[in-house]
Amino acid sequence: MIEIISGTNRPGCSTLKVAKVILGLYQSAGVEAQILNLQDLPPELFLPDAYANKPATFLPYQERVLQSEGLHVVIPEYNGSFPGVMKYFVDMLKFPESFEHRPVTYTGLGAGLWGNIRGVEQMQLVFNYRNAYNLPERTWLAGSGKKIKEDGSIDDPFFMELLKGQVKQFASFVERNKGTAPHAIAK
Repeated sequence: MIEIISGTNRPGCSTLKVAKVILGLYQSAGVEAQILNLQDLPPELFLPDAYANKPATFLPYQERVLQSEGLHVVIPEYNGSFPGVMKYFVDMLKFPESFEHRPVTYTGLGAGLWGNIRGVEQMQLVFNYRNAYNLPERTWLAGSGKKIKEDGSIDDPFFMELLKGQVKQFASFVERNKGTAPHAIAK
């Protein structure tokens, strides 16, 4: 199962719309995938003692990451970077097994010209530190506010072709790396 992480908890965000498009592409390719929406994180996760005592309501999210075969992270641009909730989510996950040798790919989106290239590269540094297997090719949607329609579709044929290629390539990358994560070997 590939977990598609919608990397913000902002209500009504374009990130979730793009994640749903990506989910549809995986489904069309016959690849099992689902969306992990950071909007759904339990509020008690944000209490000060959550670092030391993870709330029981967070455990299903932790398990979804641990059981995934790969992570497709969709990251919007917030102030030239990625949303703080995305980093907090990463910080809350078990170390090192949550990302150790787990395949990861990234799709960035931003209203500006670069589609959050900086935020994606910064997030890659975090995942590199955690020993994830990053797919080198990333995809960016520049000018996202003008290209994502109300119905959630994307009005950019070039970006859609890039996304289709990314989904196909990542599915293959995940397949080639099955069983390499320490958690997978221990089972």
